[in-house]
Amino acid sequence: MQRTAQKAVTTPKTDETLKRLLSLHPKLVDLSLERLQRLLAALGHPEQKLPPVVHVTGTNGKGSTLAFLRAICEAHGLKVHVYTSPHLVRFHERIRLAGTLVEENVLDEILRECEIANAGEPITFFEITTAAAFLAFSRTPADIVLLENGLGGRLDATNVIAQPALTGITPISMDHQQFLGETLAEIATEKAGIIKPGVACIVGPQLADAMDVITGHCDAKQAPLLEWGINWRAYEKDGAMVLEHHGDTLELPLPGLPGAHQIANAGQAAVMARTLTQFGMTTANIAEGLRTVSWPARLQRLLTGPIIDAVPAHWEVWLDGGHNPDAGETIARYVQTHWSDKPLYLIAGMINSKQPLGYFQPLAAWATSAHCITIPGEDAAIAAADLAEIADAAGLRAQTAESALGAANMIVAEAEPMEPARVLICGSLYLAGHILSDHQ
Repeated sequence: MQRTAQKAVTTPKTDETLKRLLSLHPKLVDLSLERLQRLLAALGHPEQKLPPVVHVTGTNGKGSTLAFLRAICEAHGLKVHVYTSPHLVRFHERIRLAGTLVEENVLDEILRECEIANAGEPITFFEITTAAAFLAFSRTPADIVLLENGLGGRLDATNVIAQPALTGITPISMDHQQFLGETLAEIATEKAGIIKPGVACIVGPQLADAMDVITGHCDAKQAPLLEWGINWRAYEKDGAMVLEHHGDTLELPLPGLPGAHQIANAGQAAVMARTLTQFGMTTANIAEGLRTVSWPARLQRLLTGPIIDAVPAHWEVWLDGGHNPDAGETIARYVQTHWSDKPLYLIAGMINSKQPLGYFQPLAAWATSAHCITIPGEDAAIAAADLAEIADAAGLRAQTAESALGAANMIVAEAEPMEPARVLICGSLYLAGHILSDHQ
């Protein structure tokens, strides 16, 4: 997902470069590939000098799916480039070179080189930083590139890769309607724009309207389609994950990321690994990747930091960056299945491009209360009072707090501190990044 206003927690050198790049942002944002194509040409087309690329889009789960695939690839000994967005704490998180986060001096060098090549022309922050990622990838040896789509697909900056090795589409839902369309079919049309002629597309669970669009694009481009529920499926059975694919039934460990939705994400990554036959990744590699995966702010338990210090020692504090109605439903299902044994208190912050009512409604039946805050330092943050009003309308007992730490103190004061409880900080990756910067 594209983010242009997020503060970069870096050393001053890179921070100043990123601020200058933000100033190049066009006054009117139109989804287009022309600006980036111009810059890539000036840079000597680094996007044409990459190892095999796996390109993934979707509304929910694309970051988690790529995290699983990276872990599988690395379990096989591959050197993996990864490009994801947004970052949570440091901009460097977006660019992983051959398995390691980009170093400060390398990052500043490629950003400055892109700035000079752009010659002051209008370009979005996401476009020019995507060019920087491609430039870094082209200069560092690796075996594979894992590329997360930003916004949409058809006109997203990542969609300049003419012939990826593989594409993937995770579940599509309503999000970014102001850019992608007002119906699920319109949004799916934009997402399906990453499908390339003759390139296999691995598709996760989809609603019928989205799947119809994807199928049509695959048929038109003669792209082999591997569809959830038809060509593959994954499910939990007897404490393990079962993957059915290509006539095989594999028994695998449960994913290292919690939540039933991660079964599908892990399964999709496993099918991608099996489809990339040129690398020879094994079932043992897949199992190791599922066990060792790491992806912060996706139902992540916090163990240290000021909020942990503020609550009783026997309480749990969790963090999740999901921010749309589907994310609210996913968390609600997880609470129903795994967390119904203790009271759940929400600390929530959201930005104004999301749908807070739809996010809160599924959680209303499971959360004791919601303490709403204004995300610090974010111009697009929904004011705490406005967010509390929406949470209240969704059926939650809501009130405001000055900060996440203040909310935690209020919850402890209002609750029965001797009784076990859970606190979930939720509603935004912006908020998740702010929390993680204080809890590392």
